[in-house]
Amino acid sequence: MEPQAVTAESFSFLSLFLEADWVIKGVMIGLAILSLVSWAVIIDKAVRFSGLNRQANAFEDKVGSGRPLEEVAQEAGNSKHPLPRLLNAALREWRDTRAKGHIGDTQTALLIQRIDRVLDSNIARESQKAEEGLGTLAIVATASPFIGLFGTVWGIMNAFQNIALEQNTSLPVVAPAIAEALFATAIGLIAAIPAYIAYNKFSTDAGKFAGRLESFADDLSTAIQRRLAEKV
Repeated sequence: MEPQAVTAESFSFLSLFLEADWVIKGVMIGLAILSLVSWAVIIDKAVRFSGLNRQANAFEDKVGSGRPLEEVAQEAGNSKHPLPRLLNAALREWRDTRAKGHIGDTQTALLIQRIDRVLDSNIARESQKAEEGLGTLAIVATASPFIGLFGTVWGIMNAFQNIALEQNTSLPVVAPAIAEALFATAIGLIAAIPAYIAYNKFSTDAGKFAGRLESFADDLSTAIQRRLAEKV
């Protein structure tokens, strides 16, 4: 039987997919889904970090303007941004202690400890939220090349099978199967590389944002300690 003629169109992405067997098609579809999922996470994290940092800049400017912290907190209301939440949590402890009457040295020490614990707890929760989705990127970045490699091995096995059946080592016999195999590898890399780069970038961004929260919490704790020292 004469091998099917090989043309340039035989190596188009669509042709390689349509001519592939069900195993390689499954690999390609799975990798395409993983790539779409990773890009959804990438876009979401890019928008989210941009918004978080932009709002944080505006809020820090308000806090650093010299206005009373209570006024800034009231203006922020029930904001979902981490910085106003930290401010509201600290002021809540401050108000609860002030409502009980005179604050002595013992009450001052206990108040500072409670504020620090509340701020640390809030920072831990907000840091976890900032890292949401990074696990998905890590899975895509590490698993996609191996899934693509599986498709490659399967395609090469098909190429050898074609050689055995046709008893012919000409390019028209082996080229399509090898092209399908390499195409699976290419899709695996296309899915993995953006996910790997995005994972490293957003991990760095999450770490920087957590550090920003910690710095804000330290400044807030210092401001409250100053108030307590002045007996305001």
